[in-house]
Amino acid sequence: MFLLFGVRSKDHLVSTLVMMCEICGWEAPQQLLRRTTKFTLFFVPLFPVRPSQHYLVCGHCRGVRETDP
Repeated sequence: MFLLFGVRSKDHLVSTLVMMCEICGWEAPQQLLRRTTKFTLFFVPLFPVRPSQHYLVCGHCRGVRETDP
């Protein structure tokens, strides 16, 4: 018998803001994403293994930076 377990991260779109990118310097849409990481058993997510993290993704340069919620 085999147990298939692991962790899986999933990104959820929270909102989209138009603001200046700190990486490329362009004023472009910035997507605010919330990443959750959960323990999985047989590919079924069961419970979170770490707190959610928030990221901003630039619509111009596709640069990713971590941010506060």
